[in-house]
Amino acid sequence: MSITMYSTSVPIITRMLGNLLTWLDKAEAHAQARKFDASVYLAARLAPDMLAFTKQIQIACDAAKFGVARLAGIEAPRFEDDESSLSELRVRIRKTLDFVQSVPPERIDGTENKDVVVPRREGSMTLAGETYLKQFVLPNFFFHVTTTYALLRHNGVELGKADYLGAFTAAPAGG
Repeated sequence: MSITMYSTSVPIITRMLGNLLTWLDKAEAHAQARKFDASVYLAARLAPDMLAFTKQIQIACDAAKFGVARLAGIEAPRFEDDESSLSELRVRIRKTLDFVQSVPPERIDGTENKDVVVPRREGSMTLAGETYLKQFVLPNFFFHVTTTYALLRHNGVELGKADYLGAFTAAPAGG
């Protein structure tokens, strides 16, 4: 099996969003076991000038949905950024998963050289599809997913490397 734009994006993003759902379950169980309100996590930060926990998940979801949508040349769903509970964050993650998984491989494969325009505050930038995926989408996505993981660990949730990587399934030989 060859590496494709689809195989380098959707399955990886899907896996990590699924892992993120598991971490939220563990965070809620941690709060219940220690008898505190799980909403405490929502404002968690590692430093005073960083974005809070909720925003980390929102941006991870945005990186996933906009990354896939721009490569596929389709409109990404809009979310309001108004989540105020772990349950609402789970809904956002699931909606992101549903969207990302709805995009067929043929919409993404072959976009290596496609111009992708990324709107930014300081003006849009245009990148080739492969550069966009490898140097913008995936690093941005993983930054916010990893920050979410670190915030939960910092707040006592028992997560380890196996939780970050998630369960592995057997791959066919040679692929």
